[in-house]
Amino acid sequence: MTVLKARVTRHDLRRYRQILGILVRYGFGDLLGRIRATYRVRWRTRSAKREAQGLAGLSTPERLRLAFEELGPTFIKFGQILSCRPDLLPPEFIKQMSKLQDCVPPFPYEEAKAVIEAELGRSLSEIFQSMDEEPVAAASLAQVYRARTRTGDEVAVKVQRPGVEAVIGADIRILYELATLAERHLSDLRYYEPTRTVDEFARTIRRELDFAREGRNIDRFRQYFARDETVHIPKVFWDNTAQRILTTEYIKGIKISDVEQIDAAGLDRREIAINGANLILKEVFQHRFFHADPHPGNIFVLGNNVIAPVDFGMTGTIDEETADHMSAVLSAIVARDVNGLIDTLLALGVAEGPVDRKALKAELSDLFDRYYGVPLKDVSIKTAMDEHMAIIRKYRLRPPGDLIMMARALLLSEGVARMLYPQFNIVQHAGPYARAVLARGLDPARELRELARATRDGVRLAKRMPADVGEILSKLRKDEIAIGIEHRGLERFITELDRSSNRLSFAVVIAALIVGSSIVFQTGVGPTLFGYPLLGLVGFLLASILGMWLLVGIIRSGRL
Repeated sequence: MTVLKARVTRHDLRRYRQILGILVRYGFGDLLGRIRATYRVRWRTRSAKREAQGLAGLSTPERLRLAFEELGPTFIKFGQILSCRPDLLPPEFIKQMSKLQDCVPPFPYEEAKAVIEAELGRSLSEIFQSMDEEPVAAASLAQVYRARTRTGDEVAVKVQRPGVEAVIGADIRILYELATLAERHLSDLRYYEPTRTVDEFARTIRRELDFAREGRNIDRFRQYFARDETVHIPKVFWDNTAQRILTTEYIKGIKISDVEQIDAAGLDRREIAINGANLILKEVFQHRFFHADPHPGNIFVLGNNVIAPVDFGMTGTIDEETADHMSAVLSAIVARDVNGLIDTLLALGVAEGPVDRKALKAELSDLFDRYYGVPLKDVSIKTAMDEHMAIIRKYRLRPPGDLIMMARALLLSEGVARMLYPQFNIVQHAGPYARAVLARGLDPARELRELARATRDGVRLAKRMPADVGEILSKLRKDEIAIGIEHRGLERFITELDRSSNRLSFAVVIAALIVGSSIVFQTGVGPTLFGYPLLGLVGFLLASILGMWLLVGIIRSGRL
């Protein structure tokens, strides 16, 4: 994929016009005007605004969802990923973004065949005994076919949609351009760093487009759950897998959302709910590598209530440092230590600006009081998470993305489990796993290992210090040390100063033309037209055109 921060190219302009036109049609013209995207391209504003009036009865989140659906695969994926970020969007937006579905027609079988043969360097008949011509599933990035290998194994073949990477690359460049403009002209959004959000999205979708990477994710999960009889992870057929092709074992199961078929098969819904919850809890708390999109369409149920997840393109990782902070957060919550919780949040580096610690402490204390003494079985993880995220957004905190994805995965898991067994409560079920995390933080052997590591690092630093100090002094003597200064927030000031200078220059030129033309009229020098000096008439005409141009520019900027 192209560089994330690349500028919009000339070839992207048609798509740029289309995107802005659709956004205006769904009532976001004023917002585009505020970020000055309207100056980059032109579209039929009047007709688009007339169409936007017909959507007046819809809420802003609904209009944004409809716009994303019309904008296609990249924006649908962007919306789906935003639905995983309650730290960025309020619940009403999350609800609408969660409704986004890939509604795209399947691409022809011949194109899929061409992709498979190009990726694997063999003819289709050499790769598979047979392959269905109709896909079993079609989405914006890929579609899945049922096939049989030369050795007789029944497999699912995931084939990337031809040309999708180029389309996504162009859309990401446009998204980055719009995010840059929003960051520059909308001060309220700067704390949320729209460009960083687009960067994170670009990295996520780039990973999803690498099917070989997804295959490695599957193998990693197979290793983790090799001895777990309640979970079945599909096998990857590496001989028939490449960057745009993924071949895995075909899962013959029942979708976990199909309650009627589960009952008809005589399976135990309560046991399925527990097994599904244990899967995500083990991923998060034991392996710290989790399936980040465990929605009902990605989970099947096999005989004996076995859980079989599929589609491992979106995963999350909890690193050692974040795991330690998780332990500290849990400890603070258990001890109702609000100051400790705030210290841990700030240690995570989530604050994007100055934080009113006193006000934050008051809100967290109130949240603790509301849940104090409430039995775990009566605690809803969704309600608690919504309340916590409201505080996060209010104080403009930015937790690590994987931590938010983890919370969403737990939330989805609870939703799926309650669909099968309404009495299920993941907070109560997660108790033993949370206690294990707390115990890990108090493990003396682990503390000794950390102390030994810190000691080794200190000794290494002490050994290097004389040489480093000598090198610094040597560079100082030779005037080889330079101090780099990075300015932040001056781009908008420079742009406004440049614009003001241009307008002032324009005004001076116009005034000079008017004065010069007036002098010519007084002296009557040169040829005449209708009895008036031609040079003077041309000067007045040019001054009028430039004056109107300047006036229109000032009016369109909204700053008279």
